[in-house]
Amino acid sequence: MDGTQDVLSQAPLFEALDDEGSKALRSCMRDVRLTRGQTLFAEGDDGDRLYVVLDGKIKLTRTAPDGRENLLSVLGPGEMFGELSLFDPRPRTASAIAVTECRLAAVAHDELRPWLDKSPQVAVTLLGALARRLRRANDVMADLVFTDVPGRVAKALLDLAERFGKQTDDGLHVHHDLTQEELAQLVGASRETVNKALADFAGRGWIRIEARAVVILDIDRLKRRAR
Repeated sequence: MDGTQDVLSQAPLFEALDDEGSKALRSCMRDVRLTRGQTLFAEGDDGDRLYVVLDGKIKLTRTAPDGRENLLSVLGPGEMFGELSLFDPRPRTASAIAVTECRLAAVAHDELRPWLDKSPQVAVTLLGALARRLRRANDVMADLVFTDVPGRVAKALLDLAERFGKQTDDGLHVHHDLTQEELAQLVGASRETVNKALADFAGRGWIRIEARAVVILDIDRLKRRAR
């Protein structure tokens, strides 16, 4: 199994398939390459395919009528998006923009639907992925109401660390590739307020701030602050 197939096997789409089924479905997919900042699709576009991230990071965003941008999530290798329109064929509810150079595997909904008919378990795993996304959205909404900005910053760092963190000798290195503005959009607060929280964490010795990255030095303290 090559590296691409290894990454694809992490996606919920492939959880219910054996090796033969995975390879057959992979043959229906095409690679898509994006440069940093390139838009894959925009909010309101027709949704006709599902994507799995193979390399790099991509962000999902929504834009308010006054132009403010909300960063819904940042996705990395093995993560999937675009499945909502498979079950609800209406325009895209978010824009997908490359945070870094990235490579995706794309499968058209018309090619995927026969797999759902012959393998209902594939549909079940996809619905499970949607349910987890709904739970996450509910958690985010609750955090905006009940959790202060430093708590939300701590949660965002821990979430990014879970997916992108690499343990090093001096701590957990989280190369999130986000600008200060993007990190603030992810938290749902102003850049100044988020930067103040990060500076406070750094002053306490919990993290070290680097360019588009942080090193978590005291994950237990950060977890307690996120509660």
